[in-house]
Amino acid sequence: MNKELDFVKEMFDKISPNYDFLNRLLSLRQDTFWRTQMVRGAKLTPDSRVMDVACGTCDVALEISSQLRGRVKIFGIDFSLGMLSLGRKKLLHKKNSTIDLLNADGLHLPFKKEKFDAVFIAFGIRNIMDRHRAIRQFHRVLKKDGRLLVLELTTPEKGFFRHIYLGYFKKILPLIGSFFSKHTNAYSYLPESVLNFPDPVSFSKIMKEAGFKQIRFKQMTFGIVTLFVGAKR
Repeated sequence: MNKELDFVKEMFDKISPNYDFLNRLLSLRQDTFWRTQMVRGAKLTPDSRVMDVACGTCDVALEISSQLRGRVKIFGIDFSLGMLSLGRKKLLHKKNSTIDLLNADGLHLPFKKEKFDAVFIAFGIRNIMDRHRAIRQFHRVLKKDGRLLVLELTTPEKGFFRHIYLGYFKKILPLIGSFFSKHTNAYSYLPESVLNFPDPVSFSKIMKEAGFKQIRFKQMTFGIVTLFVGAKR
């Protein structure tokens, strides 16, 4: 049994009721802008078939559906039943029928090879310890010329903003997060997982080793978030 995986799954189940609210609060609503940029970066055409890994409460999937005006088929997967439950409620409320949700994880994708035009994962890859294996899985299920888009929290590399950011991230964010979520460890785990995440060049190399080509990355909001894009050739 993977104790680390079980801990993360339990953590997300517990914080799921406040997840959307805290995302907006702690990012000062920048998370909506980041997701919009992520979906635009996929350059999807109508009637595409896509997968959203670690879909959470379906914010990315709903943004995809919105930008393509419903002319898309989306499969959202997450290993947290708490997140999926809230996602289903959101889909029912919005009467969205373009998104199917499955309980699964990024290391064991329940799909045949070459099935998707794009694979998305937002703020989820840092929670997968075996990233090489996960990215190989993403590569496997993509069609030729399909794109992988990874949106992840990163650490500003240098400058005065880095010091401000680290002070907020290590001290203030955990206090706010634990107060609203009532989960002491979750928002202490968040800074630790981000600070341990590879720098953009190193993560791009992991994508290359998995078989992706034309890899590029775009740092946003002073480098606190990075969007990675790679293509299957």
